[in-house]
Amino acid sequence: MDDEDRVREYLQWLAVERGRSRATLEAYRRDVRQFREWWNRPLDEVGPDTLEEFALVLRARCAPASVARCLSSLRGFFSFLRDERLLASNPAERLHPPARRRSLPKPLSESDISLLIESVLPDDPVGRRDRALLELLYGTGVRVSEATGVNLSDLDFDEDLLRVTGKGDKQRLVPLSSLVQRALRDYLGPGGRSNFPGAQRHQRLFVNQRGGPLSRQGVDLIIAHRALYAGIDRSRVSAHVFRHSCATHMINHGADIRVVQELLGHASISTTQTYTAVALSTLSDVYAHAHPRAQERT
Repeated sequence: MDDEDRVREYLQWLAVERGRSRATLEAYRRDVRQFREWWNRPLDEVGPDTLEEFALVLRARCAPASVARCLSSLRGFFSFLRDERLLASNPAERLHPPARRRSLPKPLSESDISLLIESVLPDDPVGRRDRALLELLYGTGVRVSEATGVNLSDLDFDEDLLRVTGKGDKQRLVPLSSLVQRALRDYLGPGGRSNFPGAQRHQRLFVNQRGGPLSRQGVDLIIAHRALYAGIDRSRVSAHVFRHSCATHMINHGADIRVVQELLGHASISTTQTYTAVALSTLSDVYAHAHPRAQERT
């Protein structure tokens, strides 16, 4: 069987067995043809080094997404040929597409955070709970699982600290700002947590409408409701966005990255450095719009 027949067999298999669309089949055909034109030799002579060299050529010429798609096509093509015994071995077995760039988080602006929190009026038990929850999420940067896991005994108002149990049951202490403490004291005082029926039966700080421990899903619903009330797109807001925003805003205001790492409970500083990239991108945007010479054309 010649190489043209091999390609034809592969495309037919994709169409019949995998149900691929005509557009998808054409994309596979184009990727395989691109490789064959570059190689210009029989497929039987292709080895792992051949494909690694081709990958380098692609990376020099194409966008990362195009490189990933083409290499994925070739992996599928050569895997099929080997499985159908149309090739003696699979030269693409160790060929991996480039790692996808980690998407940067989208923090809320400081004004949007303030708008969202300030729109929650602590004039009833639910309002006091929600205000305390949002202040805690933004003020400490804790994960949603950490916030819902806080017990009353974890609060230390005398030392302005909160004990948090993070991933792997690792504990850390995070500082409580005056705004967070005020919201928590308001929630724990008369007309707050004690007004939820059944809240006295357990030690969890945050409770649901029935007085049971507040769940992660419950936090999501609270945030979605409060975002809607504040006029902020609900798709932009989550408990994790509060964490992103806390870290990014601290770095924007000059916080040392290792301090932010400790606050967030990151095991590796490389995770925290993601927020540095966000802060720098924000800085670049502000610079481009604000600096009088940044907008001049060369």
